[in-house]
This record gives sequence, C-alpha cells and structure tokens, in this order.
Amino acid sequence: MGKEILNRTRIAAVRFTAGEYALLERRFKATACRQMSQYLRNCLLHKPITVKHRDASLDEFMLEFIRVRKELAALGNNFNQTVRKLHTLRQIPEFRHWILSTEAQRERLLLTVSDIQKMTSEMTSKWLQS
Repeated sequence: MGKEILNRTRIAAVRFTAGEYALLERRFKATACRQMSQYLRNCLLHKPITVKHRDASLDEFMLEFIRVRKELAALGNNFNQTVRKLHTLRQIPEFRHWILSTEAQRERLLLTVSDIQKMTSEMTSKWLQS
C-alpha cells in the first residue's frame, strides 16, 4: 500500500530577532533539508538532521585540479591541431618549424603532468596524516 498522506493543518508561529533568524538560516543552509519548515519540524520533534560538512582542503584541491584540467584540455587541443598540420605539410622548411613547435608543446604537457603528479602526491600525504 502507498504512504499515508499527512495534511499539516496546525500552525505554530514563532518570532525571531534579525540575529536569531540569521543564525537559524545559516544552520538551515548547512543541512540537507529542502525547506526551512522541514528543518524546524525536525529540530522541534527531535528527528535526525543531516548536516553537510565542507572540507576546505578538498575544495582548494578541486579548484586547482579544475584549473589544471582546463589547461591540459587546451594543451591537448593545441597538440592535436599541430599534428593535423604536420600531416598536411609538403614542404620541408615549414615541416621543421612545426616539429620545433610540437616539441615545445610536448615539454609544456610534460611539465603540467608533473604538476598534477606533485599535487596528487601532496593531497595524498595530507589525507594519510589525518
């Protein structure tokens, strides 16, 4: 059988100062509750409340990782364009120019991958210490 539908017909009004309400709202936003009324009912009826916790080091890692990922995507795109150009070349001097350009991009790519490895190693050591 389906769930029983509960109509909430009773209202309990509570007044707060601006500071109290700001505190209440800050606590509500840190939970998984979708509405303030749901949060208040859970508090008043001593029901469990799921609180979201943010890991600042993980947030920093994610921001840096997103930046590096974008840079890697741009490098990959540039490298693919270079390879396409190399395949279409017929003249030797121009071919040499693109080989040198490709080598420079390869070095940048290797440096970026090295940065990712260092960052991953640092984050791993931080997590293992905690």
